[in-house]
Amino acid sequence: GCELTASTKSYTFQVDEEDDSDHILALSVVCLADGAKDECNVVEVIGRNHENQEIAVPVANLKLSCQPLLSLDNFKLQPPVTFRLAAGSGPVHLAGWHRIIHREDASFEEEDDLSEEEEEELAPIMPAKK
Repeated sequence: GCELTASTKSYTFQVDEEDDSDHILALSVVCLADGAKDECNVVEVIGRNHENQEIAVPVANLKLSCQPLLSLDNFKLQPPVTFRLAAGSGPVHLAGWHRIIHREDASFEEEDDLSEEEEEELAPIMPAKK
């Protein structure tokens, strides 16, 4: 998680570019933290689209008196991604999880798939006895 405030308006989550794994960052909850004022706090996610252009998307508009918390149901993002407090002074707390998927040798996976298929072919389904 991270916290966005008037003095720390943004946080960037990034991974090592030389890392050979796939990374998924999922945003679960955005909420106002203790000490927040009753003002609109807009949180944006800044990332890159399929054409590698930077895009900013507002994901939460929180106000202490009417919506202090927003559940984002594990909104999945691909790092690098920046969270920015576009309006308001916070503090806004963001929570989620980071999953690392290690890539395996594709030829090894194919061999495993073939052996499972061969096993299935060796054990035909027999009709039920009456």
